[in-house]
Amino acid sequence: MDKTWRPTTGGLLCIIAGAIHVIAGLAAIVGILAAGMLELALAETAWLSLIGVPFVILGIISIVGGVYALKRRLWGLALAGSICTIIAGNLIYGTLAVIFVTLGKGEFE
Repeated sequence: MDKTWRPTTGGLLCIIAGAIHVIAGLAAIVGILAAGMLELALAETAWLSLIGVPFVILGIISIVGGVYALKRRLWGLALAGSICTIIAGNLIYGTLAVIFVTLGKGEFE
């Protein structure tokens, strides 16, 4: 079967959204910890840094799924990366990535 643009587009959308989530998650972690280091309210705000951890994890899964979509291998992982993009809150990129990866299922090994 010929290679089409669908898995490539889905993979790129996953990678872009995953990078956004990783950057946002790290910014949340570093920002809250920096505020705590300035002794604004260390005990009250330290737990808020945990908000960034799920974004980083979901972003990494999205990036890995996007890479596998570009390689056209492991369709399940590529789909999982697309779904993690939706779960992290990027509905437009995630929905389009799920659609494109699903439509390109026949091209995966």
